[in-house]
Amino acid sequence: MIIVMQVGTPSVEIERVLEEIHHYGIKPEICQGQHKVVIGLVGETAERDTRQIQNLSPFIEQVIRVNKPFKRASLEFRYGEASEVVVLTPNKPVIFGQNHPLVVVAGPCSVENEEMIVETAQRVKAAGAQFLRGGAYKPRTSPYAFQGHGESALELLNRAREATGLGIITEVMDTYDLDKVAQVADVIQIGARNMQNFSLLKKVGATGKPVLLKRGLAATIEDWLMSAEYILAAGNPNVILCERGIRTFDHQYTRNTLDISAIPVLRSLTHLPIMIDPSHATGKSEFVQPMTMAAIAAGADSMMIEVHPNPAKALSDGPQSLTLEAFDQLMKEMVVVGKFFGRWPQNNHPVSTPKITSKFTSTISV
Repeated sequence: MIIVMQVGTPSVEIERVLEEIHHYGIKPEICQGQHKVVIGLVGETAERDTRQIQNLSPFIEQVIRVNKPFKRASLEFRYGEASEVVVLTPNKPVIFGQNHPLVVVAGPCSVENEEMIVETAQRVKAAGAQFLRGGAYKPRTSPYAFQGHGESALELLNRAREATGLGIITEVMDTYDLDKVAQVADVIQIGARNMQNFSLLKKVGATGKPVLLKRGLAATIEDWLMSAEYILAAGNPNVILCERGIRTFDHQYTRNTLDISAIPVLRSLTHLPIMIDPSHATGKSEFVQPMTMAAIAAGADSMMIEVHPNPAKALSDGPQSLTLEAFDQLMKEMVVVGKFFGRWPQNNHPVSTPKITSKFTSTISV
């Protein structure tokens, strides 16, 4: 249930309503919107009469029941307003959200050595990325595949941040490693295989750090949003959803199936920011560019692109990684499309290419 306060409601009246709600044994949570204050009621509200709540104050505009199983993640919980996730990177605050410029995250699947990660960080920053991604702990299908360098890789990510000022996004796999990861990561990633690791979700939610929640390999959108609810329920409002492809019947031509339709579906269901990972979704570097363009056009708030100085020698996910040069070109094309859809600041990156041409897309001129 949510209470929508009228525009201009005095703060003392809001405090009085909060106190009254506490008397019902219900926990109120304030969502400060752009124009209105919304109070979310968390607890056993099914038997509460909305008219009873309405009569608490003449400043209450409306009382609405949230019928979705995911309460805090629902669009209704914020009265239809998109939320923002603000990340304080060493360079400047970066905002993930529907009403802000596209955020680009780039880097290798896994951190291999200092020279590689620092070089990659410098190049993706020069191209216009705001975050460096890189796995210290890697969940792999095979127990014999490279699992990441662990804690030593976290130190290398820290050095890359010191050298570039980029924000860091890296995955945590186990509650045991959470404190170490949280010390380095500006955004903590929950990977697809851990999307329903509820103990981990609760612990990550309790850190208060921004969380990137990837969709599970075969998760429905409701499954995914219920996982986000675990983090939100732990008191952490800073959740970014990441679509990274789901398992379907065709594995011959792409690694997974990128669910582009998830973007407008999520827009109708949740206020949370949306990221797309075309690298894991397609599994092939030659398909990353068209899927990136499609995701921007569909309204994604952020893109995660795998980049490696030498994909042929990458210790993990080389076939889906772009070279540094290919990423430079992709960023130039993203600028054009991003500006066309109003998702790129005019002074963020020079546009040296006036149009996009690709064997997968028609020419777009802006």
